[in-house]
Amino acid sequence: MFQTPRGTRDFLPKEMLKRNWVMDQIREVFKNYGYEPMSTPAFESWDMLKKKSGEDAVNQIYYFKDKSDRELGLRFEWTASLARVVATHRELPKPFKRYVIGPVWRYERPSDMRWREFWQADVDVVGVADPIADTEVLAVAVDSLKAIGFKGFKIKLNDRRLLEALVEISGLPKEKYLDAFRAVDKRGKIGDEGVLEELDKIGASRESSQRLLDLTSIRGAPSEVIGKAKELVKGVKKGLDACEALLSIVDYAEGYGITGDILVDLGLARGLDYYTGPVFEVYAEGFENEGSIAGGGRYDELIEIFGGEPTPVTGVSLGPGRLVALLERAGVFDSLNLAPRVYVVSASDSVRSKAIEVAQELRRAGVSTEMDLLSRGMRKQLDNANTKGVSKVVIVGERELAEGCVAVRDMSTSVQQKVKLEELLEHLG
Repeated sequence: MFQTPRGTRDFLPKEMLKRNWVMDQIREVFKNYGYEPMSTPAFESWDMLKKKSGEDAVNQIYYFKDKSDRELGLRFEWTASLARVVATHRELPKPFKRYVIGPVWRYERPSDMRWREFWQADVDVVGVADPIADTEVLAVAVDSLKAIGFKGFKIKLNDRRLLEALVEISGLPKEKYLDAFRAVDKRGKIGDEGVLEELDKIGASRESSQRLLDLTSIRGAPSEVIGKAKELVKGVKKGLDACEALLSIVDYAEGYGITGDILVDLGLARGLDYYTGPVFEVYAEGFENEGSIAGGGRYDELIEIFGGEPTPVTGVSLGPGRLVALLERAGVFDSLNLAPRVYVVSASDSVRSKAIEVAQELRRAGVSTEMDLLSRGMRKQLDNANTKGVSKVVIVGERELAEGCVAVRDMSTSVQQKVKLEELLEHLG
């Protein structure tokens, strides 16, 4: 018996219906904000994927050579591919707002909520330096999460320039900034002692390391924390610029309707090396210990690194697989019927052709309709409809057809009534 490769899984129809529903709702929100669809190859040049990805990310990329000995890798997220597209397609009008929903691959240790093959749903804004773009992608994430049933959120904000300023005033040398970011980013997993040990490895003094831990422990309401941050980084331009960007996001957030959900966390780093400005993560109320359910940030230098013009970019990513798992635990799917709306039953072989006609008419009118293909008896067809969770059954029988009717049964109440064929669509709504 063959098994799926480690870290991957099959999705049978019951699970895929949930995943498709989640992705459909998210896609509609993306479209409502004016984002356009785009897709890129599943594999890319190895040199491109590892460029500006950082050691941890490079170690997670699935690497291989093709039959012509070209070095390639499976995409581990969508950002590098977007940067390549923008760098090579300079004719794209700005701002360019794109969305993408599809699978990515990372070679890491599998767990209940982490797989080596998983899906990401991303939106990015290319060509807007103002923090309004950062705020908009956050609003897109929040509205997407609301559309699939989450009620409350916590949005954590920080800025990589502010974090860099904090590392500087902690006394760590500039060439160790990225290593320090990676250490701080692991704090939730390895704790303070683990971070101190990571900083020891890069040669930081314990005094500097403890100072950095203290500074990155500051979190809370934006007005309070940004005020403290301004005092801490007084005289450090990049830190003050970061504070102004965070204030702008908070101001814009009022118009987008997400103000009450935001806190500033000076320890928020996000691990990827290419972030250059605001970074953010979204947590679901009641599931804070499960980690973020959306995250992203600004990466204004990546397109230039990939050979394009200097171009500001910001974006956010959601993980449909993780969202489905949390929605299942929250009971969101209990109230949803994702089965076909209608099941057409033929009472006998003599009316089977008419039953097919009825089913086809419904389908072509946009009604999701199932019917039996095995010539089973009426009882087994009804049992099948019940197993599938269909809400309405249309029974095509000889006596009903003689009157120009069919019988429609509500499966939740077992109430059955005759309906004229020409009125069937209207009756089903």
